[in-house]
Amino acid sequence: MKFLYGLLIFLPVAIIGQVVGLSASLLFVFSSLAIIPLAGIMGKSTDVISCFCGQKIGGLLNATFGNATELIIAFVAMKAGMFDVVKASLAGSVIGNILLVLGMSMLLGGCKYKVQYFNKNSINITSSMLLLAVLGLSIPAIFTHTMPEQSLTTQFEGLSIIIAILMLLVYVMQFVFSFVTHRYLYEETISTDDEEKPTMSLKVAILLLVAATVCIAILSEIFVGTIEPMAESAGLSKTFVGIILVPIIGNAAEHSSAIIMAIKNKMNAAVEIALGSSLQIILFVVPVLILLSLFFTPMSIVFTPFELVSVGASVLIADRVSADGESNWLEGLQLVVVYVVIGAAFFFI
Repeated sequence: MKFLYGLLIFLPVAIIGQVVGLSASLLFVFSSLAIIPLAGIMGKSTDVISCFCGQKIGGLLNATFGNATELIIAFVAMKAGMFDVVKASLAGSVIGNILLVLGMSMLLGGCKYKVQYFNKNSINITSSMLLLAVLGLSIPAIFTHTMPEQSLTTQFEGLSIIIAILMLLVYVMQFVFSFVTHRYLYEETISTDDEEKPTMSLKVAILLLVAATVCIAILSEIFVGTIEPMAESAGLSKTFVGIILVPIIGNAAEHSSAIIMAIKNKMNAAVEIALGSSLQIILFVVPVLILLSLFFTPMSIVFTPFELVSVGASVLIADRVSADGESNWLEGLQLVVVYVVIGAAFFFI
């Protein structure tokens, strides 16, 4: 993780480059490299604040800020009317977390340990909620193909809002389930033998969190503004940029944390990071963006068929792989290969 902080040098470079008018391709690269360590600082600061606030508030903070980088980037893109890129990046985050992050964690961890174990009770609950969330995303897409065209403009926005509110409700209820009514199912996940001690004061952690958030917001404006011209100059589709490149940039720090956990034989934490982050994207980030879009140009909750198939297949694979509470390198390799196949398909769209 520490080597990522060296990339902070690109923060002033990206800002200065925007002022002097550097090419879109260079600004895309510089802003991307600067966002990666800032996302790591946000995650680290949140972890420290959680140590001071206790498990319940800490769990809520981690869940809320876990995908803050993706939320900020998606919000800026949404304001710019780049709805296709927004939805592609959200679908890509889910696919990347499940297939790439979980796959690399199982692959590299499995190369060091023959078999790794994790809490299958909590993971199975997360997998079930992911299946529910995918169903919620699929209903609007089915709706658009069954309703007459003239009724879409009057009814479709209301359907998106209803589904967004229901998803947020389920998201909140999972905290009641995990921290109150069925806490015992998560004991292995919530309480660890080697709890980390705060590496900085609460005041410093809060200041870093605020500063990183502001910097990411500034860089997101630069980053989003370069997506279309960069994609055109590089011969890439906006869908590929949204579903592959944007999620990798926004999740790089989180990805490295999960893989490091797996290599340390803390597979439970690695699986929770991968699947938990995907669940937060669908049940929190997507609904919040839908509701926020009402203040600008309303964004539908409809994803393309290929995006839904890719997300649905990823969730089904995760459910199958995590059902036994064990993992090995071959399962990890299979997940990574599926991610490469999906990425290649989007590349040629």
